[in-house]
Amino acid sequence: MTDCSNMVEGSIAMTGVELRLGTHDFRFDCSLPPGRIIAVAGPSGSGKSTFLNLVAGFEQPDRGRILLAGQDMTGMHPAERPVSLVFQDNNLFAHLDLFTNVGLGISSSLKLSMQDRQRVSEALARVGLSGFERRKPGTLSGGERQRAAFARALVRDKPILLLDEPFAALDPGLRSGMVELLKTLHRDTGNTVLIVSHDPAEVRRLADHAVFIDGGRIGLSAPIETFLKATDIPALATFLQH
Repeated sequence: MTDCSNMVEGSIAMTGVELRLGTHDFRFDCSLPPGRIIAVAGPSGSGKSTFLNLVAGFEQPDRGRILLAGQDMTGMHPAERPVSLVFQDNNLFAHLDLFTNVGLGISSSLKLSMQDRQRVSEALARVGLSGFERRKPGTLSGGERQRAAFARALVRDKPILLLDEPFAALDPGLRSGMVELLKTLHRDTGNTVLIVSHDPAEVRRLADHAVFIDGGRIGLSAPIETFLKATDIPALATFLQH
């Protein structure tokens, strides 16, 4: 069970955040529930990835504040934020074996203690890759590579996990299995998961809470039951019908 301190650690809030990228303007205000799986949905080009990049620190707002784990992280480097990231392309180094790829989540210099090395092996086992330590990413299926990326996020042990359409390149069968794995890992860790998704079925199956972004603004942020019943936002209704 997640205690109160863990809930504070996983909090995400934006206050008056504004950003201009080229000709596109974004403005975000939100306070998201900690310890939940939160889907970020919306039409293509609406600002979903920009929202995630602001939380991660890959984009810096022109004005406003970003608070993570109860701390003002505005302007902080991504490495200084209490987040782990999993991308669609897995971000694995092809020339390194899985043990090394996962170990990079603990130390970029790979100076690992015996306890650290045990954590790497345990993380691989938790995602179903026990015995894969010496395999290279190129010898794995898409689903196995995604599992390895999850293992690296696990060893980082951060209270917030960010995922940018991590299952988009997988076939429906693999995608279903990865959704179940993510839900299992979330139950084990109690962290806050923020996942960008273009798939309404995935949102229904995975999320406890959902954020709908359209035109660079948050149109709705609500528990999933409320989100799925919203009928007064045409773009959301269109998204849910797909």
